[in-house]
Amino acid sequence: MEKSDIQEIKKFQEQKLQELLIYLENNSPFYQKVFKENNINIADIQTVEDLQKIPTTTKNDIQQNNDDFFCITRDKIVDYSTTSGTLGDPVTFGLSDNDLERLAYNEAISFVCAGIQKGDVVQMITTIDKRFMAGLAYFLGLRKMGASVVRMGPGIPELQWDSIFRYKPKYLITVPSFLLKMIDYAEKHGVDYKNSSIYGAICIGESIKNQDFTDNILSQKIKEKWDIKLFSTYASTEMSTAFTECEHQIGGHQHPELIITEILDDDGNVVQEGESGELTITTLGVEALPLLRFKTGDIVKAHYEPCQCGRNTMRLGPVVGRKQQMIKYKGTTLYPPAMNDILNDFNNILCYQIVIQSNEIGLDEIIIKLSTEQEHETFVNEVRDHFRAKLRVSPKIEIIDFDVLSKTVFNPNSRKPITFIDLR
Repeated sequence: MEKSDIQEIKKFQEQKLQELLIYLENNSPFYQKVFKENNINIADIQTVEDLQKIPTTTKNDIQQNNDDFFCITRDKIVDYSTTSGTLGDPVTFGLSDNDLERLAYNEAISFVCAGIQKGDVVQMITTIDKRFMAGLAYFLGLRKMGASVVRMGPGIPELQWDSIFRYKPKYLITVPSFLLKMIDYAEKHGVDYKNSSIYGAICIGESIKNQDFTDNILSQKIKEKWDIKLFSTYASTEMSTAFTECEHQIGGHQHPELIITEILDDDGNVVQEGESGELTITTLGVEALPLLRFKTGDIVKAHYEPCQCGRNTMRLGPVVGRKQQMIKYKGTTLYPPAMNDILNDFNNILCYQIVIQSNEIGLDEIIIKLSTEQEHETFVNEVRDHFRAKLRVSPKIEIIDFDVLSKTVFNPNSRKPITFIDLR
């Protein structure tokens, strides 16, 4: 489907959209109410452009009406997952047997896109429990495509290296910042990591690219030490779909048989090509909890020029930021990823956390908490100067003991490092 003609893809998606609308009208209490309250006749929605006639759905809608989004009875749910709650309370998602098949298909074609082949050994450095959909999806996708899986789970570099030299995986699936911890452990303990079996890593949860698809600071630091391929991915529980880079690494490819995408401005209009906007998605083929025009909260830029891999689908660039995490600081608009890049530039920061809060007059205030082995005052000035040079802002910086800060950053109940807290 991804290598089909653009018009053929559009025609296919519009057929699937009409099937979805009929399914929602028959089975979704939430969307039945939306159609009724807005006098929407689903027969009037024939094209992707016609979606503009339907109101968008937000995370808040699902949080407040979680049960009304389910389109199947409880006895048909075979797996329960929850979102990670980035913007609030976690939301429950159920998956039917067919939904798990769809999830496996999505990951299988995503991994093929990144170059994984049948028979390759892949080490998963990510949790498969704690109601985490992605970990289960990775396993099901790898199994479907005929790869071998080493389910290691997160953390413990010593154990990861033992497994790498024992089972000789070609790929890792991991949060990219953990690769730096693995490299650090290897260098301190004489592990010959540069001659391991690892060819590449599928990177989840953190950005490794700038908007022009060059390597960001995190990616550069990994590659300076370890000559492996790094592949970007973008996905969410709500989408049950992934956007994964091919070998040309110019954005994550859309799977048109699984998802319809819109990039919207603040007024809900589709942005001009080349402009950033909020990714809004409509899921195709989901049975338990399908979504129609769901606003993800992620600010992204779509790319439509042809890719040398032969896929004709839209590609998503790195996430610019979360819409609700936008910060207005002394006249400058900021998103956390820009601050992450600056902090990742320092080798002697052991861990950090960005805290945003409102001050006594209601303005946004940035506090950077960090742990370092450096002499404090000089280092604080160095970090502050770097912020001024790159972002034209000078946040408050607090040095926190590593043992104290690391417990909040690497919380065992969280699936990824908590490097950003919004207290506004």
